[in-house]
Amino acid sequence: MDMASPVDVVLGSIAFAVFWVLAVFPAVPYMPIGRTAGSLLGGLLMVLFGVMTPDQAYDAIDLPIIGLLFGTMVVSIYLERADMFKYLEKLLSWKSMGPKDLICRICLISAISSSLFTNDTTCVILTEFVLKIARQHNLPPYPFLLALATASNIGSAATPIGNPQNLVIAFQSKISFGDFLIGILPAMLAGLIVNALLLLCMYWRLLSIPMDEEDAIGKVVADENRIFPCDSPATMLHSSSLNSQEWNSILETMSPQISPKTNTNTAYVDTLKNRESFAESEMIQMLSKSAVESNAVMITVTSVGSSERSEAIPLLSEQHRVRAPVFVESSKPVGKENLATRWKRIMWKPCVYLVTLGMLISFLMDFNMSWTAITAAIALIVLDFNDAQPCLEKVSYPLLVFFCGMFATVAGFNRTGIPITLWDLVEPYAKINDVFGIAVLAIVILVLSNLASNVPTVLLLGCPVALSASAISATHEKKAWLILAWVSTVAGNLSLLGSAANLIVCEQARHAPVGYNLTFWKHLKFGVPSTLIVTAIGLALLKNEI
Repeated sequence: MDMASPVDVVLGSIAFAVFWVLAVFPAVPYMPIGRTAGSLLGGLLMVLFGVMTPDQAYDAIDLPIIGLLFGTMVVSIYLERADMFKYLEKLLSWKSMGPKDLICRICLISAISSSLFTNDTTCVILTEFVLKIARQHNLPPYPFLLALATASNIGSAATPIGNPQNLVIAFQSKISFGDFLIGILPAMLAGLIVNALLLLCMYWRLLSIPMDEEDAIGKVVADENRIFPCDSPATMLHSSSLNSQEWNSILETMSPQISPKTNTNTAYVDTLKNRESFAESEMIQMLSKSAVESNAVMITVTSVGSSERSEAIPLLSEQHRVRAPVFVESSKPVGKENLATRWKRIMWKPCVYLVTLGMLISFLMDFNMSWTAITAAIALIVLDFNDAQPCLEKVSYPLLVFFCGMFATVAGFNRTGIPITLWDLVEPYAKINDVFGIAVLAIVILVLSNLASNVPTVLLLGCPVALSASAISATHEKKAWLILAWVSTVAGNLSLLGSAANLIVCEQARHAPVGYNLTFWKHLKFGVPSTLIVTAIGLALLKNEI
């Protein structure tokens, strides 16, 4: 492709520079309009400057990718409502054998979840839970947050629906879901193992709990049991119904009982406070069971203008101070359960999982991914038997708009001829039929992904790299696309700004109730060695795989 006129080159470069600055630095001084508005501004400038026509800008928007993004977002929203991600959270803490085991679990679960539900969704759902676990065990949160962010990026490389740049590659390359998965899965598994080992090696001392702290943990648990005795349901209820001031006074008296050699007092007091609501619900369930066994009186009251709630009120007897509890339960008037309510109670969750499983199987059968995802989303909306607006409002429409603006902006920049001219300078040294060429190509992708973000990098380099590789053979063309997918995804682990998933983890952790600030330098300290080593291992496997 020849270079455009000097005027178009200059104006197109200015428009792309505006897009790049606002995409990388969304809160830039004097114009803090954000990434979404920045992408729209870039596309608009391409049209206003005459680099492309309005029709060319509309044609540049890849609607199948937008449709696939929308469909997977809706499916993820319904999976969250069906408690899928709560089950993932339970897997993280179920029979955990310590901090090192937790690091490995976070890496594994976040990688699997990212490959199926995108890395951004995984980080949004799991960040606060991971942070809470670290705080409860009085451990520094950043190794666990790094595990979540980096493993999510690595895991998302395995499938076309794992991240946005893979969606672009899958549609442009016409590689099927199954071939994509088989091609990158070995590299993903090896990279995930290496990433977990690097985390354990770099933070081994931070993840080790001395014995005196373990003793303190046991003592706190014993004190908890004294607060929540199991002698009688009424006594348990009395403990759970304490107001916040009583709780604070009890917890303050407990604090000196923890070993003074440790620094765990504050963390465990906060932990016990956080468990209040959970303990209350557990006690109410036990009270209900006890009432049935002891023939306690059940009083049903219909409340007006309030949500349904069950409470137990202990009555003190003069002799024994504890009498069989009296239950007050608010409920709707007794009547037959309607069909919709019964459906939601019995069949809705299994149907959500079955529809999602059917979507994944359809992907593997090489059905149209965009329409498959949209069909699954509409099926879940219909099966919900409710107004879909609350769920549809949770869709990340700014992300969809960002993609539309970015498609137009990158298409306009490509029309200037600058990307292809720069690629012509690099191409002789980036042949993928030898090790040196693969290394050069990987470095180019790695640098551009951190400078211009991974999705614009794929849009700029995808077609030139594939065209160069196709001159060697069709097999090498497929190999070039997979290398582009692998390196552009893992490159996101290099720095905090390299991937949207990293920024999500950082922002979610900072605004959490037990907040933590994951700094740029803490991420960079681990991100650089992890990215370089994981990328190299994955490239070695991809070279031998195809």
